[in-house]
Amino acid sequence: MAKTIPMIITNNNILVKDKNSNEFKTFTIPGLDSPANIPFYHLFAEKIAESQYYFKEFMHQLYGKKLSKYILAIIVPDDTSKLESIFINEFFVNSGVCKAVAQMQMAQALSKTDESYISVSKSIRNVILEYICNNETVVSKYYDIDTYSPEKVAEDAKILHIDIEYKDVPVYVNNFNMNMDELLQMGEIISPKAFMEKIAVIDVEKL
Repeated sequence: MAKTIPMIITNNNILVKDKNSNEFKTFTIPGLDSPANIPFYHLFAEKIAESQYYFKEFMHQLYGKKLSKYILAIIVPDDTSKLESIFINEFFVNSGVCKAVAQMQMAQALSKTDESYISVSKSIRNVILEYICNNETVVSKYYDIDTYSPEKVAEDAKILHIDIEYKDVPVYVNNFNMNMDELLQMGEIISPKAFMEKIAVIDVEKL
């Protein structure tokens, strides 16, 4: 059975769980300064061979040379588009660092015990409100990072889906990027440490 390597694409870098220490190590490429509101990994496409080479070398340091037996379990920001998801998958598969990749949004990783819940998070582009049920995103709503109203987000969280009107659904505030100050009052706060503990062991079958 293939082994899984948890990996997080954050707002400004990539975190990979180290094989030996179980800590998350940071991968960055010097000199890639992304314009505002554009995910940093978009620039990988401009220097794709170079970027893949540096990532492979980084993975060799963490996991040795035999990378083909691993599956990368990639956690992505909640507003990652379908096209971006395809690029992310292709980038890592073609880097020669894994057997395969599996991908899920941050919102889907916030709870392993709740059947359904509301997630609120913030990327470099949007505030994202999602209703998660049985590990799947049922409905999502986006608010521009520069013009959103915290009050509006909180109001919408109460009516995001009809299920919410008939049962108590917990709200989780994903503060992984430490950028949720105006929204912390909305629900239970998930700290960076708590988030990484939640994804330290990932069931790939659910991705």
